Amino acid sequence: MRPPRHITPAALLLPFALLLAGCGGSSRAAGAGGGTGSGTDGKGSLTLNVGDQKGGSEALLRAAGELDDLPYKIKWSTFTSGPPLLEAVNAGAVDIGGVGNTPPVFAAAAKSKIKVIAGAHSRSDGEAILVKKDSPLKNPAQLKGKSIAVAQGSSANYQLVASLKKAGLSPKDVTLNYLQPADALAAFTRGKVDAWAVWDPYTSQALDQADARVLTTGQGLVNGLSFQVAAPAALDDKKKAAALKDYTARLRRAQNWVFKHPDAWAKAWAEETGLPPKVALDAVKRTRGTAVTVAVDKAAVASEQQIVDTFAKLKLIPRTFDFGEFVDPRFNGDLPPSGTAPRSYGKGR
Repeated sequence: MRPPRHITPAALLLPFALLLAGCGGSSRAAGAGGGTGSGTDGKGSLTLNVGDQKGGSEALLRAAGELDDLPYKIKWSTFTSGPPLLEAVNAGAVDIGGVGNTPPVFAAAAKSKIKVIAGAHSRSDGEAILVKKDSPLKNPAQLKGKSIAVAQGSSANYQLVASLKKAGLSPKDVTLNYLQPADALAAFTRGKVDAWAVWDPYTSQALDQADARVLTTGQGLVNGLSFQVAAPAALDDKKKAAALKDYTARLRRAQNWVFKHPDAWAKAWAEETGLPPKVALDAVKRTRGTAVTVAVDKAAVASEQQIVDTFAKLKLIPRTFDFGEFVDPRFNGDLPPSGTAPRSYGKGR
């Protein structure tokens, strides 16, 4: 990828490249669906195969000290994004993995063997449509006839559709450029697109280093949910099901730790991904640190069903279906409702 004009590559593209290149993980062992081996934690005869994204669950659990006393093994496989991770879950190569609110819709539409078993609710300020600071665009309605970069099947894809709908527009009223973040950044920086629909930490980095400003966010438009998605075969195995319950509990404790220690997590996250420390902290306080672990309840299913129905109507997925058929609520326990308000670091966050 050629560096954008008028922008110093070392100041901008390199951190994004590091983040995305790192998403491939270590080259020690290839996994199904694009995953690569990243090592093993814990001890015991049982191994839980966990799919992850760079700077995701493994880094979170390690920073919070939740990998120190594992009574089972976790074999990590790192993926570039949610869709290939869910391909691995479907293939049985991975027992569980964390993704945003939209990849499970695409996977379920393809009749993948997946079950959503845990959820988290975050603020949606990081789900944004960005424009350049000197752009004449002041509101989403002005996007009509404009070109917008977005990663197909991502949470930003739905946020863009919802934002357009609120403005009285549809995807047919704009030119969609389906690009992954690194390519979208280059297009945005060069002025090849008028706007960019994206998520944190890319939102925070573009605001800090790509001369971007927020046109609108997903706050009030998208559900702010993310999920842990498991393989049905793993859930049917009593020992693995017990490990999955323990694993999701560790994630909950780790998320609680993050909210209380944003600076420590931002530092660990920056070291893991290559993000600039300031950008990492901005993303933690804007989005990542605000998450609260919630139940995958009827309200969560209904909210996801809206995404299903929207994408089916737009023919972005091949069929409509009942999202509830792809949910296993056995680990909801005493978790708060999915609509529980995310945490906040104060005014402006």
